[in-house]
Amino acid sequence: MTFADINETLVADRGITRDDFLRAVTDGLSKGRKELPCRFFYDEAGSILFEEITRLDEYYPTRTETAILTDCAGEISAGTPAGSVIVEFGSGSSTKTEILIEAIPQLAAYVAIDVSETALDEARARLAKKYPQLKVETLVADFAAPVDLPDVCCNRPLLGFFPGSTIGNLTREDATSLLRLFTDGLGPRSRLIIGVDLRKDPAILIPAYDDAAGVTAAFNLNLLVRINRELGGNFDLRAFAHRAIWNADAGRIEMHLESLKRQTATIGGSEFRFERGETIHTENSHKYEIEDFRAMAQAAGWSLRKTWRDPQGLFSVHELVAAES
Repeated sequence: MTFADINETLVADRGITRDDFLRAVTDGLSKGRKELPCRFFYDEAGSILFEEITRLDEYYPTRTETAILTDCAGEISAGTPAGSVIVEFGSGSSTKTEILIEAIPQLAAYVAIDVSETALDEARARLAKKYPQLKVETLVADFAAPVDLPDVCCNRPLLGFFPGSTIGNLTREDATSLLRLFTDGLGPRSRLIIGVDLRKDPAILIPAYDDAAGVTAAFNLNLLVRINRELGGNFDLRAFAHRAIWNADAGRIEMHLESLKRQTATIGGSEFRFERGETIHTENSHKYEIEDFRAMAQAAGWSLRKTWRDPQGLFSVHELVAAES
């Protein structure tokens, strides 16, 4: 993935300006418990590092979800009427979607929704070449806000797709709201295939977010690199360390950047003081029990029809069905 003129505009095809970034950073670092939005992880370097993370031995979610989808794709296909449309939220490169496209030849179309026009253009070109019989449409939009689906979706059975356990990055309240938004957007009797990471032994979870090779640490610290480069910050990278913490009460892995000494950083003319041991909270990744996720989905207007898990019980894929009205 490439980004045009990154010193002038932050990820231009994502609609994020320098002022957006500066405002989010100064607001987050001004809080009593400092935080930074995880959406800013993905500059060019961050995207490359994340792809490397997904290939690590410790990082089970990507390969495990892919294996589950491969195994259950036939069952998903069997329940998909002819003329259906897959609608993917936050599609990115659409690589996991190919598993479903291969398994569901009766599809009429695939609609990819993402904030990155670059990613959408690349995915559309690849899919059009590989599946010339499939109508592929793209929509540059934030799936966390109401979206008007294209005409190809009208009067057709809709199959939503939300892989990657992205739902885990949200608080339970925000996750429920997002699922409700999907219910409203896809409409009555629609279906949603969603990936959800499962609660498990911290001895498995923590290495997945703090690998021995230090790739996740580099990914987390790259947020400070980006602030220095794009906002004129002066963070001392040697004075911060990556921390992955299991918060059992909240049921989530938290990623933090811990200050190793008392220090001050300047960003956009504002000074931010850090005490030794103080952290910047950069990301959450919530893990669910099956019944907890079922309850959350029901609160958002979905019923859980089917759940697939890997043999080790690390990850889950769910088929949800929206109420008739």
